[in-house]
Amino acid sequence: MAPGNLIDGRAIAEQLHTETAQRVAALKARGVLPGLVFVRVGEDPASRVYVGMKAKTSARLGLWSDTQVLPETTSEAELLALIEKLNRDPRVHGILVQAPVPSHIRASLVYSAVKPEKDVDGFHPVNVGKLMLGDASGFRPCTPAGVQELLIRSGVPTDGAEVVILGRGDIVGKPLTSILCQKAKHANATVTLCHSRTRDLAAHCRRADILIAAMGVPEFVKAGLVKPGATVIDVGVNRVPDPAAKDGSKLVGDVAFAEVQPIAGKITPNPGGVGPMTIAMLMQNTVRAAELASR
Repeated sequence: MAPGNLIDGRAIAEQLHTETAQRVAALKARGVLPGLVFVRVGEDPASRVYVGMKAKTSARLGLWSDTQVLPETTSEAELLALIEKLNRDPRVHGILVQAPVPSHIRASLVYSAVKPEKDVDGFHPVNVGKLMLGDASGFRPCTPAGVQELLIRSGVPTDGAEVVILGRGDIVGKPLTSILCQKAKHANATVTLCHSRTRDLAAHCRRADILIAAMGVPEFVKAGLVKPGATVIDVGVNRVPDPAAKDGSKLVGDVAFAEVQPIAGKITPNPGGVGPMTIAMLMQNTVRAAELASR
């Protein structure tokens, strides 16, 4: 199929940003300035880039944001103390601890320490539980919520659809399974969650109306795994060697885009597909947190 089958994540994210900016303006008119604090531990290059992009978008949409950078040697207790301070600060509506945290810090403890009502990443056990139960009062993780929004705004029906998700991670695979199988509008799908131990993975993939790759394996999804006309969503971000690149490497997704695009009914590019949506949903979560706090 021609390039007309592209799902433009950047364009859809911009639609969301316009809606978010309007909500920010409405809050400001009531004297409320939505506040988001990023906490980064160490100098992981990807984390620096991601936090920088999120901070830039916050400023563009009129949110107040602050980035707290802690050294790699920060203890678990020191990080938890900072989170507790931010939990108590009424100016802060959203707290995002950028993953990954150093190996000596338990990520599960960190995510549980953020107040559920400030957990704009959607990783607190209370918000995870609400997601499982179909309780819309919680915050949903940004990437899975962004994938659902891509499907909605691209006119991809999920009701009764066969959805196959590759990858059972806590950040995308598991929560996205919960979102799309709910008895709710823009969900109601039959979801199969596949992973490294799945038998006859190819057969599962080839019956998918919607195939979502989130396993972290470069260009794993080849043309032979895709049913003609299926919607293909590529969540993967993988750095692979590229002698032609300035730094000797390039970023690719989990889908072999060039060979899958002609077969797919609709497909996300990578970059420019899911990535921008993750930031857009984070901004929406933060504004909603401010709206709820200022009721």
